[in-house]
Order: sequence, then C-alpha cells, then structure tokens
Amino acid sequence: MKILIIEDEENLAKLLKLGLARQGYAVDYVLDGELGERRIAMHHSDYDLVVCDLMLPKKNGLEICRNIRQYNISLPILVLTARDSVEDKVSLLDAGADDYIVKPFHFEEVLARIRALTRRPEQVLPTELKAGNLSLNAATRRVTRDGEEIPLTLKEFRLLEYFMRHPNQVLGREDIIENIWDFDFDSMSNIIDVYINRLRYKIGGEDGNRIIETVRGVGYRLKV
Repeated sequence: MKILIIEDEENLAKLLKLGLARQGYAVDYVLDGELGERRIAMHHSDYDLVVCDLMLPKKNGLEICRNIRQYNISLPILVLTARDSVEDKVSLLDAGADDYIVKPFHFEEVLARIRALTRRPEQVLPTELKAGNLSLNAATRRVTRDGEEIPLTLKEFRLLEYFMRHPNQVLGREDIIENIWDFDFDSMSNIIDVYINRLRYKIGGEDGNRIIETVRGVGYRLKV
C-alpha cells in the first residue's frame, strides 16, 4: 500500500513517513499544496491514500480536496487540521475530504484512520488469501505453508501479498516498485531481486524459483 503525505512541516512529514514505513507502507511526501495537487493529478493511480495538512503554502488542503474531486479522482484523503470548529469540519467534508484528524494527534489514531479509509468490502479485497499451499492473512500479517508459519519482514510480507493478489499474472519491475517502494526509489537498484530471492527461499526453499518465476525481460510471476 502506498501513501502520499502533503505537509509543509518537514520534520512532521519525515516522522509520519518513518512511522508508516515501519508499518510496511510505501510513503512519499511533498512540502507544499501546489506540488501535492500536481502529484495527485499526475500519479493518483500510484497511491492508495493521501494524508494532507490543511494549512499549506501555495494551496491549502481545502482547495486540494475540492480540485481533485473535480478531476473525478476518488483517492481517499485524510486531512490533518488544527481547526476543530464544526464549520471547519463540515467545510472539509463537503470539499471532498474523507476524514480528518485534529492536531495534536497520536500516531496510533492516524494508523487507525488509515486502516478504516483503505478498508474494502470482503468480496473486493479479501483479508484471507490462498495460493496453492500458501495462506496469507492481511489483518494478522501471518503467512503459512501447509499450516506451518513462515516468518517474514514487513517488506517481504507486502511483496508476497502483492503477488498473491495477482496470482499467475506477470508483474513488471515498475509495477512492483510503484506498489511496494516509494517515489524516490532507484529503479536501477537490485534490491527487488534481493527481496524476491529472500522471499523465494522463505516460502519455498529449493522450490522457491518454481513458485515465483522470473519472466525474462518482463518481471516475475507467482505460479499457482
């Protein structure tokens, strides 16, 4: 899952990015509203959610919400605001924000709001995934093979989840980067290959290469 943060206080943006990355999210941040709106307009299909401050230079959060809804972009928006009057909250929601948090806030609440906003109906985005003898629970972050639990790092788990949501499909390197890593990731790095090799070994041992196949010149495929 990938999140865009629009926040002019860079220290706060960095803290949010660090905290969310530790939870397994890929996160980008920009420091003004104009750049944030442009990023959403051009790359909204790359993100699952936007966390946006209300008071921003060049363009405020209210304008961003209103404008991107006029572009018919349905990306969920969580607004951070120091204003707590009923009128301000109503204005935000009417402009297109999906939710808001009043500053100061606890990081745990941010996480809970993000989980709520990105939750989908069971039949559209199931929590329990199965691929052959592999089982993955997105809620508990538990992976098993033939009932035996496989310990994975957060990034390995997100990578496997992405493959299991697209079984038998060839996933290009760019697809994987856009969904698992952030905007500044070096696409020439071999880190993707490193993580896939680790994942292959953990889920399949010597059979790992047959479970996650390399499609030369294109990408990778989880074979079910």
